[in-house]
This record gives sequence, C-alpha cells and structure tokens, in this order.
Amino acid sequence: MYSQHFGLTQDPFSIAPDPRYLFMSERHREALAHLLYGVGGSGRVAGGGFVLLTGDIGTGKTTICRCFLQQIPAGCHVAYIFNPKLTVTELLQSVCEEFHIETPRAGAAALTVKDYIDALNAFLLQSHANGESCVLIIDEAQNLASDVLEQLRLLTNLETSERKLLQIVLIGQPELRHMLAQPELEQLAQRVIARFHLDALDVRESAQYIAHRLAVAGHVGATPFDRRTLESIHRLARGVPRRINLLCGRALLGAWANGQHQVNRAIVRKAATEVFGAEHGDFTRGLHTRELALVAVLVAACTVAAAMLWMQSEPGSDQLPQHATPTVTGPATAATVPAAAPAPAAPASREEPPLVALEALLPELPLDVRVAWRALAVHSALAVTDGDPCKWTTTQHSQCVRAADLTLPQLRQLNRPGILTLTQAGAPPRYALLLGLDSVTATLLVGSTPQRVGLASLTQAWQGDFATYWQPPDGYVVGMPAMTKGPAVEWLDRRLAIAEGTQAAANPAALVLDDALRNRVRAFQRAQGLRADGQPGPMTFMQLESSTAPGAPTPPR
Repeated sequence: MYSQHFGLTQDPFSIAPDPRYLFMSERHREALAHLLYGVGGSGRVAGGGFVLLTGDIGTGKTTICRCFLQQIPAGCHVAYIFNPKLTVTELLQSVCEEFHIETPRAGAAALTVKDYIDALNAFLLQSHANGESCVLIIDEAQNLASDVLEQLRLLTNLETSERKLLQIVLIGQPELRHMLAQPELEQLAQRVIARFHLDALDVRESAQYIAHRLAVAGHVGATPFDRRTLESIHRLARGVPRRINLLCGRALLGAWANGQHQVNRAIVRKAATEVFGAEHGDFTRGLHTRELALVAVLVAACTVAAAMLWMQSEPGSDQLPQHATPTVTGPATAATVPAAAPAPAAPASREEPPLVALEALLPELPLDVRVAWRALAVHSALAVTDGDPCKWTTTQHSQCVRAADLTLPQLRQLNRPGILTLTQAGAPPRYALLLGLDSVTATLLVGSTPQRVGLASLTQAWQGDFATYWQPPDGYVVGMPAMTKGPAVEWLDRRLAIAEGTQAAANPAALVLDDALRNRVRAFQRAQGLRADGQPGPMTFMQLESSTAPGAPTPPR
C-alpha cells in the first residue's frame, strides 16, 4: 500500500528469503563461505563430513542457503531437505527423491532402510566415477531426532579409498549446537569439519541493511529513516533481520497512513507495539490489557481511512521534506548524471544494453588494475600518460582513492564511476569499471562497450572493494590532522550545514577543525554507514559531495 508513496517498485521488507535482498555483512559473507567450503570450485566435495551453520531465528540462515544454492557449480548434485521432522526411513526416502534416485520396487512390501542406502551408495559411486560430487543440505536441522542424526553420521561412512562420497550441510537454530554437544552424538560432532554461528547485526550493519533493502526495492532520494530512528529500530529489532523487516514494514505503513515521508521514532514505537506486542516495556508502558491494544488497532484503522481521504484532497502530499538528510541517491548512470526523485517513466531515448551474465564477462575484464585505472581516467576526462596512473593524476589535482567493505547503497550515494574488484573461487581478481547502478542492475564498461549485469550476481563476486579518482577541495591535506583550518574546513562546514538543514558558520575564516566540528563529522559518517571516527577523509568528502549536490561529484575549486 505504501510503495508508491515512498517511490518503491516492490515491498522492500518482505520476510520471504529472496536472495536479491541478501545483505552481505562481514559475518554473512563468512557464513556463505562456510557453505561454499563444502563444494570446491571443481565441483568436488571438500573432504566429507559435516558443515554446520547455526544462528538465531530470523538472522538470515535460509536466505544465505538460497544464495548458496544459486552458486552450486556444475557437476554437483544437491539434495535439499527443508522439513527434517522425519523418521530414518522417511529421511532416506526424501534424500533419494531429491537426488532423483530410482529405488527398487518391493511389490506390496515397503522398502527397508537397506534398500534406500544401497540405492544411494550406488548413485554416489557412479557420481564419483563421473567426476561429480553430492551435497545434502538439511535446513531446520535442530528438529532432527537423535536416531536420524546417527543415520546421517553413518551416511558419511559411504566412501572410496580416496575420499568421502557425501558432504552434509546442517543449518539450524542455536540449540543444534547443544544437541551435537551431547555425549551420545560425540562421534557425529567429531566429523564437523567447519562450523559457523550467525549473529545478529550491529547498529551500523542494521542501518546499512535497511538502506540496502530500500535500494534494491527501487527507492531513490532521501531515506525515510533518520539516524536516531535507525538506532531505535536496531534496538527494538535486536539486530535480527526478520524483526527489522517486520518493524520497518509496519513503520512505513504508519508513515503512509499519516501522510508523512519521514518515519519518526513515535511511528516506530507504535509499530513496535503492533508487531512485537508488549515485550518492549520502554515503548509500551500503559498497554497492559488487550482492550487497550484493541483500541490502538481501531484508532490506527481510523487513521488510515482519514489519511487516504486527506491525501486524495492534497495533491502535494507526496513531496519530500525540504531538509531531509539524504543517505542514498538515485541510480547513477555516470559521474555527471544527477540523481532524480521518483517520476513517471518517460519513453527511453535510447535502447539500454541487454542484461548479460557476469560469468560471461569476467574473462574479458583486465587482470591488471592499471588497465582499469587508465580506462577510468579516460572516462573521467583526465589526460593519460605513461607510468603509474596514481602518480600522473596528481598533476591534474586528482587523487586515487581506495575503499573496502562498501555496500551497494554507499556506491549509489557516491554516484561516481569507479573500479570494482571482482573475484571467483580459484581465479585471480578481475577489475571492472562501474559506470552506474539502478535498482536491479549495474552497468560495467567492458572494453569500450557498456554491459548490464544483475546486482544479485555482482554482489557474489564483489566483496566491497572500490577505487576511484577524486578531486579534493582547495586546502585539503592528506591525513587531515594537519588541516586545522582553511578553505577545505570552510567547505566541510558548508556541506555539513546543507546535510543537517542548518546554517553555515557566519565567519568561515575563523573556522577550525575542533571537537565540535568533528562531532558533526561523526554524526554524518554514522548516518552514511561510514566508520564514525570524526576524521574527514576522502570517503567522507565524497559522500558529502554527492549528498549535498547530487550529480556534481567534483567540489568547487
């Protein structure tokens, strides 16, 4: 209902495990790496035994699993069991069905455990002879009975003289770890070759997670959540992605019902009461009876109805607040293209390049990063000469800037071309020139041809490394501690004032980089998902450039 109100193309906070919305925090990347450990790049099993992934409810285990399934290499058979409340016979039957194994006909008599194991063993041996591997994934594994776990252990005994024939991945809630710690399951626990526990997000990751999902859903312009609201959401949702989805979805609905484009903490408090009930004492004091809860629901329903009538009579109600602090800008098609607010689609003036599989483009991308730097220099209208690109550009008032662990929303906010480092298992890194992003695709320059690839595949090869050229403002000093005042500090104050919706200093010449100004820098960095150290480095300056003057990535000189 609120999608059009916030300029969204789809629901950003659905709790369905959609891999497109997978937010790859550092711990999520490591969790995915543990799953991929079970399948080598050649399609062979890493070494048999068990791989264990645990995490609290709603932390994203199943979504990671779905993403993992999309990356299974050719020559690997996968059996995926999502309902493990089975007997031993039922489990073996399900495994054979998932592997598409033909079992012998037993006439009127039911097949025995031996029948299924014999058929499975024959299939595994044939797969091994064909150079293929087999992986069994069991989701919600904390629901497995002890005798079923023991049978799974016995399945890992199926082997040749060289290696195990079956890799088993167990995904479950934290109690799965406690189950495997029981003395009767010690033999199984000793066969766990890799284990990882997926924790909840921290406050910075929660903000990045929300921005990521909004961006994938097509949101452009100022984020509907300010910094203090994001902190409240993190605290109420405890950093659990599924709880964040529920809370943010209900909060956006509440803002829409009230005709607001910004979600404030009062809306979040009400949404938390509606979604989580009375478990949050700090926000639900006084709501001790079901009668009061019912009244709140009725009031909310009346508010929605009134808001709908009000919005029909107020055509200007969908305008963004004038001083909203932007955190994610619209799709950047090039460094000089400004981000635009949501608008009705206009007829395309030129045909977009077709969507291409990233895997097909990787061999065409350079292995030498200097080639990518030169291509970026040409694209940025910098003079290209021989030698190190990061040395000869300094004569053109440009610096090479590198950053790690960036996210897609941060790239959109930067709104400038740059170099992405792309990696695949067992292969050296490749370097791609990024021209721009939209809600679901990225445009890369391959040779002299722009190519569009899906963001879902891009994020699997891109680990957050980004490099670009940057023209610093006059007076900028590398390292900034020595830069206590001057034109760069004045520029910093002006842009921060625009981002904050406040007035710049009346006497800019007297400005110094003191504790007060550093605190303002920290607040901005925190809102943008940067490391809030109060140190205004190149990333902070570039984020300020794009936040306060979208489409103008070069500061005034």
